[in-house]
Amino acid sequence: MEILEKLKKLPDEQGYFGEYGGSFIPNQLKSIMDEITEQYNYIKNTKEFQDELKYLLKHYVGRPSPVYYAKNLSSKLGGAKIYLKREDLNHTGAHKINHTLGEALLAKHMGKKKIIAETGAGQHGVALATAAAITNLECDIYMGEIDTIKERPNVLRMKALGANVIPVKIGNRTLKEAVDAAFEAYLKDPVTQFYAIGSVVGPHPFPMMVRDFQQIIGNEAKEQFLELTGKLPDNLVACVGGGSNAIGLFTAFLNELEINLYGVEPAGYGLEKIGDHAATLTLGKPGIIHGFKCYLLQDENGNPAKVYSIASGLDYPGVGPQHSYLKDIGRVNYVTVTDDQTVDAFITLSKVEGIIPALESAHAVAYAIELAKQIDKDKTILVNLSGRGDKDIEYVIEKYGDKYGLTL
Repeated sequence: MEILEKLKKLPDEQGYFGEYGGSFIPNQLKSIMDEITEQYNYIKNTKEFQDELKYLLKHYVGRPSPVYYAKNLSSKLGGAKIYLKREDLNHTGAHKINHTLGEALLAKHMGKKKIIAETGAGQHGVALATAAAITNLECDIYMGEIDTIKERPNVLRMKALGANVIPVKIGNRTLKEAVDAAFEAYLKDPVTQFYAIGSVVGPHPFPMMVRDFQQIIGNEAKEQFLELTGKLPDNLVACVGGGSNAIGLFTAFLNELEINLYGVEPAGYGLEKIGDHAATLTLGKPGIIHGFKCYLLQDENGNPAKVYSIASGLDYPGVGPQHSYLKDIGRVNYVTVTDDQTVDAFITLSKVEGIIPALESAHAVAYAIELAKQIDKDKTILVNLSGRGDKDIEYVIEKYGDKYGLTL
């Protein structure tokens, strides 16, 4: 019971989950972050804010997203029953819209003129551009140059929505560099801009705030699964990059100790070499990145290491501080799957269930497929299908089409 009581009270007033989190930021930002924390803690409990957010989530986003029994996939595997929480059916195609609407409403309440952010796969960028449009705010999105090429459909969507997409051409030209560039831009004008961080990462209060907006996933799923099956799921599975979709699903179930929780990280080409994966919780150690403390993949000098994943939304060397804490207390099992397993799951779910998952979500599907084969047939697995794969289909067929008999 002691662990459960601690979980309910986290983060503490300084934004820590155990030893992780906090706010390691320049002095010029401290008063700004304190104001965001104060305004968020006030506005989140007001009827006006809650009513507006609930209205948009229901009538604009299309919530609740359904829980679907993947009967064909389950039958094909011959193991445990696999269910999918269909966040891919949300407006904009992923879970990201859940927190971007909340962040945009908060920014507008605070009198900000522009919201800015980083994006990897482009799902957060599209969701934020959408939230900016509906709240009449300007929007700048920083995206690694490699990701702008790989995820071109989402770049076009962001531009169509009125956002200014800024390619980042330094370093690896992926998600970590996009975060660097967005932070640098934010430092130049933190008064009129609001940095809408795209996951449960960054300095306090963002890991808490994004978690709060995303926990609607698990709250819905708990009720839906009970209605559908008469009991709670035996296992939960979600991919983990920064970790927002996973925290969104897990939070409602953290006190249900009989349920196994699995966070799936990208093993990429393999775990043997730095730069071939982004398995932060599996191989990282505590460090500081982008204003907070978490598990961090580090090079020989203690700096953030180069990382890689076929899924642009997962190639980040850090991870949410709450995930770091949940690893230490043993509440969540953090596991990995490779690119090959991920692509195979991407193709399998598409062909067997008629559902094309995002490559990020396909990591979770891949692990669920392996888990289903290992556990009893009467057990259940609920996967957070965090996004759809429209953005990835051209890339997958171009790179892997020959292997699966698919051609452009």
